Amino acid sequence: MSVASTTVTGLYDRLKEEVEAGRPVAVATVVRGEPLGAKVLVLPQEVLGSLGDATLDEEVVADARRLLVAERSETRPYSVVGREVGVEVFVEVHPPPPTLLIFGAVHVAQALTRFAKALGFRVVVTDARAKLATQERFPDADEIIQAWPDDALEQIAVQPNTYVAILTHDPKFDEPALLGTLDTPAPYIGAVGSRGTTRDRRRRLLEAGVPEEHLRRIHGPIGLDIGAETPEEMAISILAEIIAARHGRSGGPLTAASGPIRGPADVPPLDVDADGPIISGETDGAG
Repeated sequence: MSVASTTVTGLYDRLKEEVEAGRPVAVATVVRGEPLGAKVLVLPQEVLGSLGDATLDEEVVADARRLLVAERSETRPYSVVGREVGVEVFVEVHPPPPTLLIFGAVHVAQALTRFAKALGFRVVVTDARAKLATQERFPDADEIIQAWPDDALEQIAVQPNTYVAILTHDPKFDEPALLGTLDTPAPYIGAVGSRGTTRDRRRRLLEAGVPEEHLRRIHGPIGLDIGAETPEEMAISILAEIIAARHGRSGGPLTAASGPIRGPADVPPLDVDADGPIISGETDGAG
């Protein structure tokens, strides 16, 4: 690993540039021990600065990149070879905004786009039907792609913070969208449809050779069980399930929950894989 040296001012300038551009970046700072206040800036393909020890730099950079995927900041202790006293390093992550990828420019997608933008998501809407996938119908969308799912996915980089909502309710659209996203690191893949539609879809996908463990990743029927009827209520149901998945929560009532009621669920130690897919069985709700 090559660590480029730079001034503190240079680090802050680069940090500001990356955050404003919506690119993933983390900054690690020694908050206890020596050299106190030393910083290293961690980008996907680049590292700037140093914490004063090459081995420490390597450990912290690896942890910072895992924390970026997990989207959480953390203070961690580290031992340093040749020193009796170790250091504590605060890793502050600035992940890119989460992306909501919507297949199907339907009425529910319009409400879902509005609400997702209010929550800070970057929203991409895709549909092969050019009359539906328009800027007039989706003025809040960051990107609109008029293409079939296979072609649309060639234009989209699905990342570990890309959440997928398949709303087409038509096998010729939703099944290619599912097949194209199940092999990606997307932590949430939801598909609209009744329980009967979901069972039929599952049977067809199994017959097509999709592994059972992949099918378990599908949230279908999509959304939480709130009795949603209108497009706006269905959008809230879907977004609530996405938020629960993002924070590792069950999505049940708070009266039945234990532990803190805000933010992510209790997270495992960093050496436990924290960036695997969210697995869900069948749920009722917006579908």
